[in-house]
Order: sequence, then structure tokens, then C-alpha cells
Amino acid sequence: QVQLVESGGGSVQAGGSLRLSCAASQYTCNMAWFRQGAGKEREGVAVIYSGSGATLYVDSVKGRFTISQDNAKNTVYLQMNSLKPEDSAMYYCAAALRCAAPWTNEGSFRYWGRGTQVTVSA
Repeated sequence: QVQLVESGGGSVQAGGSLRLSCAASQYTCNMAWFRQGAGKEREGVAVIYSGSGATLYVDSVKGRFTISQDNAKNTVYLQMNSLKPEDSAMYYCAAALRCAAPWTNEGSFRYWGRGTQVTVSA
């Protein structure tokens, strides 16, 4: 059983920045951030593969968000810059012991954090 603990959410004005953290209780194959806005489906935001450090992003955050990892701490970060009101959502950390594709599919991840709220005001 992998436990995930997120932190770093909050409220910020448009154009601002936030950094989310997700600490895992053990090493995982990959870790990702998903988000779910009000009345919207949960969507994959970014993923990082622990072994290679390879990263992938949803188009809407490319160039603004950066996912990174500290393998020594089993921790993943999501640096969010140039935030927009449409980025407002509950952000969830997800992890898988065995990497599965596609990463944007919730079913590819067995372990989930409780979520951290991000609110961006205009």
C-alpha cells in the first residue's frame, strides 16, 4: 500500500505561482498530478517517470507547469506559474508501482492522495 500526502495548495491571483508537493511512502514507477474543476471531469495534468525522469504534460499547462522529483525523498513537485482562473481545481497526486499507459487515464494509477485545492482568482 502506497500512501500519498499532498501539500501546497491555496489561493492566488491570476498570473501568480504555486508549488504542490506529494510525498509517497515508497518508490513508485511513476507519479502524476490530476485535477478536477467544479463540474468537470478529472484530467491528467502531468506525469513523471521515476527511473528516467521523463515528463509529459497536458497541452493546456505546457510552458507554465513543471513536474519534478526528489527520488531520495520519494517526493514529486508541481511548480505552477502564470496561473489562470481555469486552473482552479482540486489537484490530486497519483502513483503506480507498475507503469501503465496511457498516463492520462485514471485507471493507470492505483494510489491516490486526498487532494489539495488550488483557487486562482481573476
